[in-house]
Amino acid sequence: MAKSISFYKTVAGLALCAWTSMASATPAPMFTLSSPAFTDNGVLAKQFAGNIKANPACIGDNFSPAFSWQNAPKGTQSFTLTIRDVDANHGLGVNHLVTYGIPATATGFAQDALSEGKGFVGGRNTMGHGYYNGPCPPVGTGSHHYIVQLIATDLAPNELPKGLTYDQLFERLKGHAIDNATLVARFGE
Repeated sequence: MAKSISFYKTVAGLALCAWTSMASATPAPMFTLSSPAFTDNGVLAKQFAGNIKANPACIGDNFSPAFSWQNAPKGTQSFTLTIRDVDANHGLGVNHLVTYGIPATATGFAQDALSEGKGFVGGRNTMGHGYYNGPCPPVGTGSHHYIVQLIATDLAPNELPKGLTYDQLFERLKGHAIDNATLVARFGE
């Protein structure tokens, strides 16, 4: 009987040590994405909407919003940044930005930098461009939701070829995504 009590005291002591160690461990800081142009689930200003003259729904200046991020996960070699209107095309979506090869040293983009095509490898958005195209939701379709997604990857910045579509990019990211951070913006009537 004395051996079994000693055994249980040892197990209880080890469990207490493990719990104390876990309770005092500081979790890694959360990988976050933010924009001074809007809060999460906030409304985009008109200046960030598209400006295609032939499309009456494109009422903006096509400035890309500024973005910043912090606490990239360990092992990050590059980032991808995409903006997808999940309500467009009857729910099939429209891609407004497909970028990747953003160096791990980057911590964001200034306003309108994503319209210029610098600091990233341009994929191919729904409009066929390798840079930002702002929202142009058809009048009468309500407020559309734009998912801004930043993915930390273990891929070197020059590993993927220029011109990948959203689907092609996500296929290539399988097994290489480390973590992601998202924001939602709204635009439309």
